[in-house]
Amino acid sequence: MRILVIGDVIGRPGRKAVRNLVPGLRHDLGLGLVIANAENAAGGKGLTPDTADELLDSGVDVLTSGNHIWAQKEVLPLLDSDVPILRPLNYAPGVPGRGYIRRKNVLIVNLVGRTFMGQADCPFRAINQLLEGLTEKPEAIVVDFHAEATSEKQAMGRYLDGRVAGVLGTHTHVGTIDARILPRGTAFVSDIGMVGPSDSVIGDSVDDVLRRFLTHMPQRLSVGKGPVTFNSVLVETEPSTGLSTRITRIDREVE
Repeated sequence: MRILVIGDVIGRPGRKAVRNLVPGLRHDLGLGLVIANAENAAGGKGLTPDTADELLDSGVDVLTSGNHIWAQKEVLPLLDSDVPILRPLNYAPGVPGRGYIRRKNVLIVNLVGRTFMGQADCPFRAINQLLEGLTEKPEAIVVDFHAEATSEKQAMGRYLDGRVAGVLGTHTHVGTIDARILPRGTAFVSDIGMVGPSDSVIGDSVDDVLRRFLTHMPQRLSVGKGPVTFNSVLVETEPSTGLSTRITRIDREVE
């Protein structure tokens, strides 16, 4: 199985890049599954029904999220529907949505970190409970770990090494160069990166961000403009083991 996992999609520029690139990548790379983190797809923060539909219509199979999934209230009813959108598994019981989904015999799991990220249940215990409760083994298990600290992401990779096909970090919007197969066969990267404007600060307007840092005054951040960076990773899994044989960064620049 060849699985493409796309970093945080930022606003309209990110959605347009996904629409332009994913169909071709599906064909050229022989992809069996495409996953994208969509928690910033609507105006740079949150997800709406329309923006979710746009990404799914572009060839994405599953949308993951993170700490901004609650930013656009109109998406909340969608989280309890059949639409393949995930919110982090380790949010408190009773919140809308689900933290995992099975597609094409692959189990996709969404977790959120706790270091510098606010309140959530323990992601380590949450994923352990899920894995121990599985009654039918999928062909592969892929985890989107939406977290700030590289140490927490690396710890999760080691914790799940040999138990899942991939632990792939999102949230910082800055792609890291540590993509590798861990000793027991789990594909890992600290952060995939983003699909958003290159001339920006993690996808946001440079002027808006600088004004906030320089004045410490409230400043609404707008999505940047111009050429778009498309960050993703290709994970190749072995069905007989449920582990990975290769992880490769797939990065593009889109005008």
